[in-house]
Amino acid sequence: MKAERASNCWFFDHEDENTFTCHRIAEQLFSTTTKYQEVSFIRCPGLGEVLVLDNKLQSAESDEYIYHEALVHPAVLAHPSPQTVLILGGGEGATLREVLKHSTVKKATMVDIDGELVEFCRKHLQKWHQGSFDDPRSEIIVRDAWDYFRDATNKFDVVIADISDPIEEGPALNIYTREFYEMVYNILTDAGIFVTQAVEVYYREEEYHSRIHKTVSSVFPVTESYCDYIPSYSAVWGFVIGSKRHSTGALEANELRRRINKRIDGELRYYDGETHLRIFSLPLMVRQNIEKQQTIATLAKPIKVFSA
Repeated sequence: MKAERASNCWFFDHEDENTFTCHRIAEQLFSTTTKYQEVSFIRCPGLGEVLVLDNKLQSAESDEYIYHEALVHPAVLAHPSPQTVLILGGGEGATLREVLKHSTVKKATMVDIDGELVEFCRKHLQKWHQGSFDDPRSEIIVRDAWDYFRDATNKFDVVIADISDPIEEGPALNIYTREFYEMVYNILTDAGIFVTQAVEVYYREEEYHSRIHKTVSSVFPVTESYCDYIPSYSAVWGFVIGSKRHSTGALEANELRRRINKRIDGELRYYDGETHLRIFSLPLMVRQNIEKQQTIATLAKPIKVFSA
């Protein structure tokens, strides 16, 4: 679709059935419908270019680096020598971009179910992927993650799940389950680490982040949550790490500075040792929610977040 000026058009990003955030659309850049989802690329004042999937804000030019650095670097830096990394989802290429900043990484495999979205992002979201799709260490596989795991023979040091939220009609519903995390565990090396985006963190008991944490902890011996505010999401966003051996949150700032200086090629705009200490220091209510949570998501009873 040709870019069009929009004088009084608004994008409504629904949080739940009672709450939404609205953004004025300055330009409608491109849009398409793939086999799996509706894709829109717009420009909003203050946010810059914005990727929207199924009417949910996925990634904004102004602050995507916060989300992607937070998702990637704590887990990859916690591993003593990550050489192989598997990315699930991540169609924009920005998660891949951050993984490839690690000099120890010899191969980064990205598996995304929606090949049309990947090609859309390759063409239109150069600011996000910055050529990462064409890096010789990159391998892009268009396939359902379940099918990929069933046939996979390789092991990975780090697995990163940059998957959309588990909405009822979406392709990611069964990803946030114990059965899937068991498959992730089995594909990891002996010192392997897994990290997933884990939806919005609410300061109340009825929320989904603690369920994801509980589900990951039913599979991994070391499970940790962390979170930070993402301005374009208007939300405190959560992440969960599952590890076979290493505690990510226990890393000290000085040790992280040393690893960053030794292993990172390229600029980090958000994440460093001080940021690490802050995002792993969870508020009391969030810790209490995690401690009290008893529900484990399964294929028979998956997590279903609100869908507009």
